[in-house]
Amino acid sequence: MTVDVQDILKNILEGLDKMDYIRPEDVPGIDLYMDQVTTFMDQQLQSSKRYEEDKILTKTMINNYAKNNLLPPPEKKKYSREHMLLLIFIYYFKNILSISDIQSLLTPLTEKYFHTDHAVQLDRIYTEVFSLEKKQIEALKEDLISKYRTAGDTFGDVSREDKDFLELFSFICMLSFDVYMKKHVIEKLIDHLPDPEKKGRKKGTET
Repeated sequence: MTVDVQDILKNILEGLDKMDYIRPEDVPGIDLYMDQVTTFMDQQLQSSKRYEEDKILTKTMINNYAKNNLLPPPEKKKYSREHMLLLIFIYYFKNILSISDIQSLLTPLTEKYFHTDHAVQLDRIYTEVFSLEKKQIEALKEDLISKYRTAGDTFGDVSREDKDFLELFSFICMLSFDVYMKKHVIEKLIDHLPDPEKKGRKKGTET
């Protein structure tokens, strides 16, 4: 099996340049019904889909988030701008964290900043956090290139066909270990959040 890792990486790097986050000014300032919420999220985060038919968020997912206290319930079946901002956070968190961990992370956020007159609003939190994330794209690209070069130095004594696959496998292993370790760090940080109810929650529940 011949695998052109360099070409794959080139396509991935080009794809990263096209990925974007939902800018604060793009989030509707009016309340939305469920269908409008799912349509908006699907359109705005289309570049993050793996397959065209994938759904970003479904009605069932959103209802489950409210049921598990990740998201405050809608008001008269409508979701506010602040609901939308929380849903965007949830969308990214759900790929690596359990429901209980997301709940631990978002509960202080919703209790203090959701529909309150606090000096710091969710809008500001969203804007500041995601502006930081946007700046990480170039650092991520550099890290990918570095890991690719390291993986390319492996299995130098095997055939070209074997090396292509084993180089790709090494590259994936390095990236997977990186994600594993960062996930471990995130979980440790969440474990140190001040949360008196946390001990009573069920651990390991998947999103």
